[in-house]
Amino acid sequence: MTQTAPSTTPEFIVRYTSAEDMPAIQAIYAKQVLQGLATFEEEPPTTEDLLSRRDVILRAGLPYLCAERDGRVIGYSYAAAHRPRPAYRYTVEDSVYVDEDMHGLGAGRTLLEAIVAQCEIGPWRQMIAVIGDTSNAGSIALHKRLGFRHVGTLNAVGFKLGRWVDTVIMQRPLGPGGSAEPDQH
Repeated sequence: MTQTAPSTTPEFIVRYTSAEDMPAIQAIYAKQVLQGLATFEEEPPTTEDLLSRRDVILRAGLPYLCAERDGRVIGYSYAAAHRPRPAYRYTVEDSVYVDEDMHGLGAGRTLLEAIVAQCEIGPWRQMIAVIGDTSNAGSIALHKRLGFRHVGTLNAVGFKLGRWVDTVIMQRPLGPGGSAEPDQH
């Protein structure tokens, strides 16, 4: 993958992450773990845990990006393997998190656009969004605007913050999607 910034706007830049970004990423994610429904984790992972997770993603050749404003990480996104079985090797799952104080700048959209573009360069053919909470209208609308379609809802599959939570599944093709066999590398 190229090491140039995937995107730049007047408000922020989107770039590849470094290990030095992980404490800021951990802080953004920990807040969502403790107070939000976008993730079903209930205990915030440590920075070291997130570094290990990032290493797995990077070793798979997948992108892990962040949005930076005035030298501060304000959001991040990455693509990860959808499932570990070999037949799923051309399918990835996206994750996008933005500091709640930075919503409205377009960072979420730019991060997701960059992840999609980076994955289309590679061998992947499908991207899955697993969105916590059917009332997460912002994430659902963002994915829809970027070509994802709703393919299902898993009702009451998580119990977090004192209530049952649904999961919305959305999907979009990458490149030719399923219309042609994948390149055999």
